[in-house]
Amino acid sequence: MLTFTGRGKSNTCNGVTRRDFLQAGTLGAIGLSLPDILAAKANGALRPGEEDKSCIMIFNLGAPSQLDTWDMKPDAPSEIRGPFKPIKTKNPEFIISEILPEHAKIADKFSVVRSVHHTGAAVHDAGWQMMQTGRLFTGGINTPHIGAVVSHQRGRKTDLPAFAVLPQLMGRGGGNMPNGQAGGFLGKAHDPFALNADPSVENFKVPDLLPPAEIGTVRLDRRKKIRDIVDQTTASFEASENAALLDSNFESAFRLMTSPAARDAFDLSKEPSKVRERYGMTRFGQCCLLSRRLVERGVRFVTINTFLTVFDEITWDIHGSKPFTSIEGMRDQVCPMYDKGYSALIEDLDQRGMLDSTMVCNLAEFGRTPAVNPAGGRDHWPQCFSVYFAGGGVQGGRIIGASDPIGAVPADRPVQPADVAATIFHSLGFNTEDYLPGPAGRPFPIVDSGHAPIHELF
Repeated sequence: MLTFTGRGKSNTCNGVTRRDFLQAGTLGAIGLSLPDILAAKANGALRPGEEDKSCIMIFNLGAPSQLDTWDMKPDAPSEIRGPFKPIKTKNPEFIISEILPEHAKIADKFSVVRSVHHTGAAVHDAGWQMMQTGRLFTGGINTPHIGAVVSHQRGRKTDLPAFAVLPQLMGRGGGNMPNGQAGGFLGKAHDPFALNADPSVENFKVPDLLPPAEIGTVRLDRRKKIRDIVDQTTASFEASENAALLDSNFESAFRLMTSPAARDAFDLSKEPSKVRERYGMTRFGQCCLLSRRLVERGVRFVTINTFLTVFDEITWDIHGSKPFTSIEGMRDQVCPMYDKGYSALIEDLDQRGMLDSTMVCNLAEFGRTPAVNPAGGRDHWPQCFSVYFAGGGVQGGRIIGASDPIGAVPADRPVQPADVAATIFHSLGFNTEDYLPGPAGRPFPIVDSGHAPIHELF
């Protein structure tokens, strides 16, 4: 939430105050300067020539059933295999569910890891933390989202933020824990820019992109000049860390709000109708299209939340009875919009020559129980599930790892959340053995020791 009309004050530990003009919430993915980036390269944080890689993380909130999508068990008993049939792809060993026909057509472009697991509690929030940061929050330390690390290490390339979340941040998950979609100990300056709007609605506008109607660009510019005068007369405040954060947040918001290029990036009306329709006129489909436009214009990391909460809407959370989703609901509502949006994104990136430099990873907090429950659904199961990757150097059409005959536990090449995080960082050109400035000034590893990228994907 940005406020340019309030009369707030900033207070520091030495008692100095000044009028702020800006409250920054989710907006403010501010990064390092060019010298900082060059320094990071010098100490191994970045691999030379890979500073411009991007990532689109599709987070399948609610958790798809691996047995009904990417890890089918057609020879298992009916209570395990479920109601859907597999269909073939270009790779005879790579079968996929009949409820994802568009995925089957482009299966040569993505690869599936069928052996992911974690030891966190079987609650959504715990899985959200682990899969988006590579860790479970412990000891009062909130670790940063992968996109926040990218923001911190590389900064913005244009007036647009380095890290964005579409269509908005995750809501409740039932566990009352942080969801992992923040800057964590790296600070609010590396929280994502959240769209906070549905790009599929008519006359779609970004709430935080333009100043309120009562403040035009001229008045906004005048306020910035007044603020500069205040800056010059409060030297003690300007020397503080509080002032540096306020200045960077103000500058970030000001640049975004007054940038024609930023407005253009979010303007989906510039896309031909047939392109928008190819993605699907759904919230998810148009978020996929918008993610392509943002990456194309310099945003380094975009997370798309397929759904916003596991409550009050149809999601991947197929417990089978209300208020949750049934397997039929997944077939009839979730998969058609998801299948359409994802396949359009991959094809569009490929046709534009962007897929090699843009990783698209599809993650979830856990999988579903091997056995169908009495309500006809499947329950939470972190012991084994599937994720998949395309672009960013990934070789498509591969199956990495395997689950046991009923999809209950990994049978080959076990993969943990930290390995998934390492894989994304590797695609983006990071040295996964490097460190971040952690809590209390102590070095904090980008990826925990003992974990590494899934090299079989590349």
